[in-house]
Amino acid sequence: MVSFILGIIALVLGYFIYGRFVDRVFGSDASRPTPAVTKADGVDFIALPTWKVFMIQFLNIAGTGPIFGAIMGAKFGPSSYLWIVLGCIFAGAVHDYLSGMLSLRSGGAGLPEIIGKYLGKGTKSVMLGFTVLLLLLVGAVFVYSPAEILKTLAGDGSNSSFMIWAGVIFVYYIIATMLPIDKIIGKIYPVFAIALLFMAAGLMVGLFAKWPSIPEIWDGLGNRTSPATPIFPCLFITIACGAISGFHATQSPLMARCLKNEKLGRPVFYGSMITEGLVALVWAAVSSYFFYADGYADSGLAAPQASAPQIVELVSRNWLGVIGGILAILGVVAAPITSGDTALRSTRLIISDALHFDQKPIRNRLFISIPLFVIVALLLWFNISDKNGFENIWGYFGWANQTLAVFTLWAITAYFTKEKRGLYFLITLIPAAFMTAVCSSYLFCVKIPLIPAAYATWFGLAAGLLGVLLYFILRRRAK
Repeated sequence: MVSFILGIIALVLGYFIYGRFVDRVFGSDASRPTPAVTKADGVDFIALPTWKVFMIQFLNIAGTGPIFGAIMGAKFGPSSYLWIVLGCIFAGAVHDYLSGMLSLRSGGAGLPEIIGKYLGKGTKSVMLGFTVLLLLLVGAVFVYSPAEILKTLAGDGSNSSFMIWAGVIFVYYIIATMLPIDKIIGKIYPVFAIALLFMAAGLMVGLFAKWPSIPEIWDGLGNRTSPATPIFPCLFITIACGAISGFHATQSPLMARCLKNEKLGRPVFYGSMITEGLVALVWAAVSSYFFYADGYADSGLAAPQASAPQIVELVSRNWLGVIGGILAILGVVAAPITSGDTALRSTRLIISDALHFDQKPIRNRLFISIPLFVIVALLLWFNISDKNGFENIWGYFGWANQTLAVFTLWAITAYFTKEKRGLYFLITLIPAAFMTAVCSSYLFCVKIPLIPAAYATWFGLAAGLLGVLLYFILRRRAK
């Protein structure tokens, strides 16, 4: 529990100290007019109250990542705490804040536009396709997981039950993707965000009340799960949304179009990621109780082989009571649904920006949105009959998600090189190099095992160093 408490303190201090430093380096300016004012259209560019923008941003980026990802990551042991805390402060929150602020300064531009601006038109074209692919995977993943939970709660584990719930979620997706952002998203997201935060707060109270003997960092950072899934790089792919996630950079432009003041960027973008890190840290600690402490014997589960949904159901039922359990399940179900609909909304906006297609007429929104829904439905259809369908989609989503973060971090590093003097580029160069090492190692040593897993660390180190070398070569040429 001491490591858990230190982690909470570090995340809070990270927001107030490092978050303020990054904000000062970027140079947010309260006097600059924002896209919500200069480009107001009543559909996507709408100035919203700050507390709503924060809640929507938090729920957009949360999904099941800080819950399921943290639960699966806790199986590695206390090293998961370190990754959540350090990754969140120095990589994830920086990534979210700067991608959001660059969008704000670029008139609410989507991620491919920002990447193209600083990494070139060729990279922009590649990342446009890559980003759309990732967001479609997000849409499929975040239909799959809540539909699975809902069919279990309904007491019917059949595929037909799954398809019914998936259909219900799809209808909601269509409505939320098509309507102006303040009509549905602006009204119900804050309620779901409060439920998710209440769940995390309730679990934190439960941890302090039980004070379990969960593993501490100083007990050893070695791998406590299967050797087939080494800590490097698997931990850093498994825990994504609670530490750093490229998906977040696709969501920040949505709220960049709703902010009234640049000074609100730190609490909205950096603060939302720190809040998500707190949620992930709570779930990692709770999961450690069931995997490696007294909860193992109390639950009767074959921990740490227990699945993430089993842990969620067990904790919600036994720790939070009837009302708390309902709110917990609501949060776990609502979080992925609300990330899925904004993922498809982001896809619509990214494609419309690339095609210069006005989104005010509803027929134009339908023209882009209908094919997106068809593709997501096909992804679900081909995976529903596979017992490992969710894991298959999640595996590809996880790698694509972190790879997108790599390109975003390198783009922001290029921005610092162009716009800022001194060593400020190190703010994103270091996490960019690290995530390059993680994603390269995961792809070639785990997903497509062309290189033995025993060499994963060395291969990743070489890939990260190569990225840094190429950066300095291009930096020198640019000068």
